[in-house]
Amino acid sequence: MIDTRPIPDGVRRRRECGECDGRFTTYERVEAPNLDVVKRDGRRERFDRQKLLRGLARAAGGRPVSADQLETVADWIVAEARRGGPEVEASRIGDLAERGLARVDPVSAIQFASVYRNLRDLDELEAVVTRFKDDPLPGEDQLAIDGSIPSGPRSNIGRSRKISSSKRRGHVPQP
Repeated sequence: MIDTRPIPDGVRRRRECGECDGRFTTYERVEAPNLDVVKRDGRRERFDRQKLLRGLARAAGGRPVSADQLETVADWIVAEARRGGPEVEASRIGDLAERGLARVDPVSAIQFASVYRNLRDLDELEAVVTRFKDDPLPGEDQLAIDGSIPSGPRSNIGRSRKISSSKRRGHVPQP
């Protein structure tokens, strides 16, 4: 073991393989009470932090987002989800993930939203981008990521929004 550091919910250890001299990081976390996720169709499944991290990493792929930043976002999402009790709606986790990614990298959040919200065309994508532009997140000096979601009654980020089907002049419809 090279280094041990405390993290909010456990210990992070840097290790080195005695055979190949490769270095890697392990995380030891306190086992928390189970959290069940209620899916859209009513099914329940155990919350899987690794599944959450894979989704965040997929959305942030190719973007300047570090693994530590994704870990921080995942920790925040888990803490927020646990505040509501032993069950959480899948849509709540998706909204928190979108919000957390927007805090780190808005483009990653838009990529996440394009899959999570199942956007069907460019108009819906444009509505998501507009929502992020119209409802910017506070700066670094205004909000710690471990705080609650700073959504006021008029905030749209992290919430489903009705997308109008009004036709714009000069717009080419998507197939």
